[in-house]
Amino acid sequence: MKKTLLDQVLDWSGRALVAAILGFVMLPFIVVALASFNDSAILSFPPENWSLRWYGNAFGYSDFGDGLLNSLRIAAFGATIALVAGAGFAYALDRYAFPGKAFLNGVLMSPLIIPNFTIGLGLLILSAAAGIPRTMWLVIAVHVIIVLPFVVRSVYVSLRNFDRAYETAAESLGASPRRTLLTVTLPLLLPGLISGGLFAAILSFNEFTASLFVVSQRTQTLPVAMYNYVREYADPTLAAVSVIYVVTVALILLVVHKIFRLEKVLNVE
Repeated sequence: MKKTLLDQVLDWSGRALVAAILGFVMLPFIVVALASFNDSAILSFPPENWSLRWYGNAFGYSDFGDGLLNSLRIAAFGATIALVAGAGFAYALDRYAFPGKAFLNGVLMSPLIIPNFTIGLGLLILSAAAGIPRTMWLVIAVHVIIVLPFVVRSVYVSLRNFDRAYETAAESLGASPRRTLLTVTLPLLLPGLISGGLFAAILSFNEFTASLFVVSQRTQTLPVAMYNYVREYADPTLAAVSVIYVVTVALILLVVHKIFRLEKVLNVE
C-alpha cells in the first residue's frame, strides 16, 4: 500500500529524531576522540596541533596492559560462572515449586537494587574478617554477584516463552531426560543463554565501583587502572584509552552480530 504524505512526513520525522538523539549521545565521544589527538599535555578543545603521542603512551603504560589482561580474565571467569549458576537458578525457579522460592528469587535479584559500592565494601569487610586475601578469585566473586541477576532474568524469560511440547515430544519418542535437556531444551534456550552471557561479560569488564574496594595492585582491572591514572596525570592519555576502548568494543559487537545476529539473540526482531 502506498504511503500517504502524512505517513512519509512522520517516517522522515522519526528518522530525523533518531539521528538527532544518536548525534547527541555520540557528542561526548566525538569531543573526547578529538581531544585524544592533542599534541599538548594539557587537555584542550579543539586541538591546536595534532599528534598520536598519547596513543603511544596508552599502549606503553604497563598498568593499562596488566589491567586489560586482568579485566579479560575476570570477565571470562565471572561470566562463565554466572552463566552456569544463573541458568541453573532460572531453571529451578521456572520448573519447580519449593519452600523459599520467593525468598531465593529476591536474594538473586537483590544486586539490582543494592549499590555496587556497598557490595564491594561488604565483601572487603567479610574477606578481611575471614582472613581471605584480595586475590583474583575475590574480584571474580564480586563480579559474579553483580552480574548474576542479569543472567537469571535473561534465561528465565526464555524459559517462560519456551514451548514445553518439544520436550514432551522428545520424551514420547524415548529420549532420556538428559538427552532431552542436551538436544532440545538447551538449543532452544540458546538465545537467552547467549544474551545473558554477553551482558554478564560486558558488565563485568566495565565494573569499577565494587572492584575498587577488592582489587590490589596486582589484580587491578582496566577501569581501576584508568581511575588511578587520572588521579595522578591530567594529559590526554585517558582520552586515547577511551577511544581505543569504545572502538574495540564496537568492533567486537559487530563481529558478534555477524556471527549470531544480535536481534535474534536479544529477541528484538
